[in-house]
Amino acid sequence: MDFKKEIIKLLKKEIKGFDDKLLEVPPNPEMGDYALPCFTLSKIYKKDPKSIAKDLKNKIKPLSSIEKILNIGPYLNFFIDLKLKNKYILEKILKEKNKYGSHKKKKKKVMIEYSQANTHKAFHVGHLRGTSLGEALARILKFNGYQVIQSNYQGDTGAHVSKWLWYYKKYSNGTPPKGKEGQWLAKIYVNSVKKLKDKPELKEEVEKINYNLEHNKSKELKALWRRSRKWSLDELNRIYKELDAHFDHFFFEREMEKRGKEIVNQLLKDKIAKISDGATIVDLDKLGVWVLLRRDGTILYSAKDLALAEKKFNKFKIDNSVYVVGKAQALHFQQLFKVLHLMKFKQADNSFHLSFDEVRLPSGKMSSRTGVNILYSDLRDELLDYATNETKQRHPNWPAKKIKETAKGIAMTSLKFSMIFQDNNKPIIFDQKQAMAFEGDTGPYILYSHARACSILKKTKASTKANLALLDQPEETNLINMLGVFPEIVEKGAKEYKPFHIAKYAIELSHAFNNFYNTNKCITEDKELTKARTLLVKSTKQVLANTLNLLGLKALKEM
Repeated sequence: MDFKKEIIKLLKKEIKGFDDKLLEVPPNPEMGDYALPCFTLSKIYKKDPKSIAKDLKNKIKPLSSIEKILNIGPYLNFFIDLKLKNKYILEKILKEKNKYGSHKKKKKKVMIEYSQANTHKAFHVGHLRGTSLGEALARILKFNGYQVIQSNYQGDTGAHVSKWLWYYKKYSNGTPPKGKEGQWLAKIYVNSVKKLKDKPELKEEVEKINYNLEHNKSKELKALWRRSRKWSLDELNRIYKELDAHFDHFFFEREMEKRGKEIVNQLLKDKIAKISDGATIVDLDKLGVWVLLRRDGTILYSAKDLALAEKKFNKFKIDNSVYVVGKAQALHFQQLFKVLHLMKFKQADNSFHLSFDEVRLPSGKMSSRTGVNILYSDLRDELLDYATNETKQRHPNWPAKKIKETAKGIAMTSLKFSMIFQDNNKPIIFDQKQAMAFEGDTGPYILYSHARACSILKKTKASTKANLALLDQPEETNLINMLGVFPEIVEKGAKEYKPFHIAKYAIELSHAFNNFYNTNKCITEDKELTKARTLLVKSTKQVLANTLNLLGLKALKEM
């Protein structure tokens, strides 16, 4: 029985046009399982919220599944029969297992575009946020029944590539050292920026390379571009494998150049775009000037994005396109969507920019141009060393392979969870010591909670049947309530495009479980109570595993 739906049916009988969203879960179990705030009903009934709650309490006849209905101030609170509630929630979890919390399949097809790490540049901690956020969102939408295409749009041409090629040709040579590919590629780019800053007169040489590369004027240059592009993509693919990030399709800027220029020509014919000081622009009034082509005719990523939008909808037949891109690009996407409207592109309203704020160091902002950042590869190695030493100290008798796998799981979880736990619209001050902590609001804390549940289940066999009415302690009731709201949290995360709701829930569930564990013995002399509590532990372990999977994290059985 879905208790929430049954309560909503009761309320709809008494309240015309009742909005299902009004029913909420109270912050404290002592206030019931569900509550209806009556503030918004004052306009309908022309009464104060307290009187409305009292009147509804007297009118509504509770079902057998509802133990009692109370009006507490301006709220109408519903208390579900403890035995029925425990039985429904725990049996549903154990029956559905890794499907618990999922929703029915939907016809809507959504493309999530994320990561967008450019070739010839470093993959740093800032990229982790977009990659972790996009991967989690894709998993959450799939869990909610959407058809999802995971895509990655990578800049393999343009000004940054030309700078890299220029510096490599003029001041560098050789191939990337094994195991240090990312650092080597990044250093060349940073050096090119510094050199151009010191000698701006060299900029013309870079512009010539950009022009020649775009117009295929040099076979030697094209060959170097292909070779260095492969070095970059091989390194990025290694990183994506480590991060457990999956893509169904890769788009590249180079592929968008031809169609992008065709669209620009059409915009000129339609008088949407115009030539200004030799460059091709669109004057968007309050949104400013959007430059499509430079004076030398080379294309900018603005025009390429028009071609990309067209390709997404026309080739993949999607209903919605979600761009998971940094907040710094907010104006660009406003301009992009505005031009799509001016082009009368039918799906312009079905495109959405899911922005995320910066990842900063305690010392300040990061930048791939200046090299003031934390390279992913450097941070990964540092966290792996730390996690390996910690695991060795705790488990000196474990084989090397097990230590290595466990340490990797802890390090990757600490990295990715720290990128998701904060609201995407707020900046992250990345503190690696805090991210690796086994206590507090961290990924390792959730892993620890899952491992603790596994440890308990090793000591006793979880029975398939138990008297779940015995689970009446406050810590037990709170934990079961937490398990019961998981499907709603998952749905909320999908509707709002906010994985941090699931991340926050994972922390709260871990707190509730550890509070239960520290207050109540799971294995007792009372066999029936042991059976009931073991089932509760098994259910919690399953939901924690489901939550971790949605966030792109792997549950550990030991740590």
